[in-house]
Amino acid sequence: MKKDIHPEYHEVTVLMTDGTEFTTRTTWGQPGATLRLDIDPKSHPAWTGVHRLLDSGGQLAKFNKRFEKFGIS
Repeated sequence: MKKDIHPEYHEVTVLMTDGTEFTTRTTWGQPGATLRLDIDPKSHPAWTGVHRLLDSGGQLAKFNKRFEKFGIS
């Protein structure tokens, strides 16, 4: 490996959405930092099977209004 071109590889603590945590090695952040996850396998719809629709900026309401005559909800 070439010297002085690679980022520092260190340990950080990852805090999951349910409060569990684990230690991993990464180039993210500073040594000993805590990475707080907003979405992880315990909360993401792809793994849980529970889908929640988030309305950002009224887009969902706009969609529902546009297609209400087709019976889509």
